[in-house]
Amino acid sequence: MPVNLQATYIKGTRTTNGAPGKNYWQNRADYNIKVNFDPKSRLLSGTVAIDYVNNSPDTLKEVDFKLYPNLYKKGSIRSMPVLPEDIGDGVQISQMSINQQHQNESQWAIDGTNMTVKTPGVLPKQTVHFDITYSYILNKTSHIRTGQVDSGAFFIAYFFPRIAVYDDIDGWNQQHYTGVQEFYNDFCHFNAEITVPGNYEVWATGNLKNAGEIYSSTIAGRIAEAAKNDGVTDVITGQDLKDGNITQNKVANTWKFEADSVTDLAFAISNHYLWKASSLVVDPKSGRRSRVDAVFNANHKDYFAVINYARKTVETMSYQFPKWPYPYPHETVFDGLDQMEYPMMVNDNPLEKAEDAIELTDHEIFHTMFPFYMGTNETKYAWMDEGWATIGEWLISSVIDPKITDTFAIEGYEGSAGTENDPPIMTLSTLLEGGAYETNSYPKPGLGYLYIKDMLGDTLFNKGLHYYITQWHGKHPMPFDFFNCMNTGSGVNLNWFWKSWFFDNGIPDQSIGKVSIVQKQYTVSIFNNGTKAVPVDLVVFYSDGSTENIHKSIACWKDGNKKVTLSFTAKKRVQQLVLGGPFDADANRADNIWVAK
Repeated sequence: MPVNLQATYIKGTRTTNGAPGKNYWQNRADYNIKVNFDPKSRLLSGTVAIDYVNNSPDTLKEVDFKLYPNLYKKGSIRSMPVLPEDIGDGVQISQMSINQQHQNESQWAIDGTNMTVKTPGVLPKQTVHFDITYSYILNKTSHIRTGQVDSGAFFIAYFFPRIAVYDDIDGWNQQHYTGVQEFYNDFCHFNAEITVPGNYEVWATGNLKNAGEIYSSTIAGRIAEAAKNDGVTDVITGQDLKDGNITQNKVANTWKFEADSVTDLAFAISNHYLWKASSLVVDPKSGRRSRVDAVFNANHKDYFAVINYARKTVETMSYQFPKWPYPYPHETVFDGLDQMEYPMMVNDNPLEKAEDAIELTDHEIFHTMFPFYMGTNETKYAWMDEGWATIGEWLISSVIDPKITDTFAIEGYEGSAGTENDPPIMTLSTLLEGGAYETNSYPKPGLGYLYIKDMLGDTLFNKGLHYYITQWHGKHPMPFDFFNCMNTGSGVNLNWFWKSWFFDNGIPDQSIGKVSIVQKQYTVSIFNNGTKAVPVDLVVFYSDGSTENIHKSIACWKDGNKKVTLSFTAKKRVQQLVLGGPFDADANRADNIWVAK
């Protein structure tokens, strides 16, 4: 274990059973954001007032901020291409005060997406107040998770100066946002007032507090109806867009949103999108409902079915996997130019194939739990975020459409397994790029979770996972907190697998060895030629075209043995044996087939 992680046990902020320690702490903030956005110039300007609470035992002589729009600033370090027309001056700070005391520019320093602000010293348990006036130009063409979608639609994320995480592991999070690695934010309370031209609608993280002041009574009534009904409500139709009776028809409207205990706030606007909505009971104990929205361009025909995919995803998450009530009041799927998640929002591009649209929808919505409900550090540990969305995609897609067998990214992992481009999953995401980042973030951890789920069975797996969620939702778990929580919650020591799959190098590689036949009794030797434990799935193909599957979980490799033996009685004449199911990674499938002579 790295020494900076070991130190958390010595300080008592974390424990070896996975639970937060008696000295665990985390900082928080209240944000009051007021912005104006001009769709023509793409200028976003406004103010943010922040009350930041220092719950740490340290005196903070500086407070670090994140200026995520500076990804597009001249001179910033980027790991993703940006077109020249989108490169500009970044976030302009025109005024800042600390505890009502005006600060001059010498008090802060901006370096790419990071801003460091000197303070008089924020004592433990003390609250410091910031007032910042700022502006920037939203990107038009290089759409990296945020920006203009078309002439009348915009997805606007990471749009305000926000305080970086100060935690018990690293202190200030000073990793630059370069476009690939994602985010690490504190759980905060947000109030946002967003002013846009009167012919635009706004959707955002949190609850809209002034729907009656903004919308016509007809539209406000439909929103209320959708929040109570299982069926799909057409909140904004093509006819509504023609009639222009959606909002109160003022020159400009100010939309007021509030969200509590979330890690971020994003919003989207459009003057020509349709809106379909539905809701469902996500918590049968309390009867609590969540509303699901699909907001989209009428020209994108695939999006008419997205409301059904989104609703089924929220339902499946609540009742099947991870079998945890969807935690937020709504989820909005916005027709954009990316494949990205935000609290209560996703920015999803249109797709021609229903299968692709289903997989994208459920993957992004699954992020509601990981990272947003759990507060993981996506920047360092993408696998604690994307790995869960990957297994969520695999399991939920087939619930939405039983014809789907989604094996997203597994083939890519098999192709790179054991190469120099295949480091252990525990390698920091900040040290990875390209194929290594992809496989370590998505298929490898997703397979690891799936194999543990198969071995433990749903009851024990859910005990472990729910223990982890209960202990750490709204906090900042690190990898060892997850591993230890799964061990404690399930009552099973899984360290042999965590070490093999997440920490060690090596490959998954199984093969069929000797096949003995005595009358109709078959005995098959299966060898683990690699070092990664993978379930054993032996498919028996009979001459009449029927099949039979013989399965063993990864528990068969727990003792470090390199061979297991399978036995079965042939029901008919055997034509061939094939080793490996769709989720059984194997770096060499050439030795996975035995053909009867």
